[in-house]
Amino acid sequence: MHFDFSAALTLATLVTGVVAGIYWLLKQRKKDSSDRKEPLIVEYSKSFFPVLLFVLVLRSFIVEPFRIPSSSMMPTLLIGDFILVNKFSYGVRLPVLNTKIIDVDKPERGDIMVFRYPKDPSLDYIKRVVALPGDKVGYFDKHIYINGERITQTPLGLYEGFGQGKNMTNALRQREVLGSHEYDILVMQERPSVEGEMIVPEGHYFLMGDNRDNSNDSRYWGTVPEENIVGKAVMIWMNWDASHNGVNWKRLGNTLH
Repeated sequence: MHFDFSAALTLATLVTGVVAGIYWLLKQRKKDSSDRKEPLIVEYSKSFFPVLLFVLVLRSFIVEPFRIPSSSMMPTLLIGDFILVNKFSYGVRLPVLNTKIIDVDKPERGDIMVFRYPKDPSLDYIKRVVALPGDKVGYFDKHIYINGERITQTPLGLYEGFGQGKNMTNALRQREVLGSHEYDILVMQERPSVEGEMIVPEGHYFLMGDNRDNSNDSRYWGTVPEENIVGKAVMIWMNWDASHNGVNWKRLGNTLH
């Protein structure tokens, strides 16, 4: 069963705020200025409401932490990375409802985006934006094509994996440039790929993982609607891989490109 933390946090903030607010209004109406002991539920509500409100505002409108559970974004993101996601890069949205109330910027090719999986919106996915609304995008012979232009790849040799990503050792490491973003991808030349092309519908985005032959992405289930966007991944704040010395200190604080 999926636990919706955002909904639970919003509900807890609302309940504690209402309880504390009603008690304050009743005291004002009765003009009660005595210091008699407050009911326990009021004490708890007054104590927790400011904390819950702060966390709700921070998590809903500014930045939210996520953990990387899979290898689909290697070598950019490793299993065990903890990342921060900018919640206002693509517009300010109401918590739970996910309705945009303020427009900011639009996703760009090459951005790393967190979004709600279209097949099951209770799941958060992370992939790289490859194509924008109206683009003609194709994937053939391990290369991306945008509006008929092949995106070049520069060979960097064989990848050496470690920890939970050790199974990717000897994959081809390639340098790719998309828009203003320069990043590395992994390709397993001997593994067959899903190929084809499509026009990205208006209000949708085509996303792929950097670990091209180990990523469940838009090549398999289609595009991501704009209303499913959660935010833009911007930084790694922690990495924990129990199978490789625990904390990888070199990854802490790394910005994402």
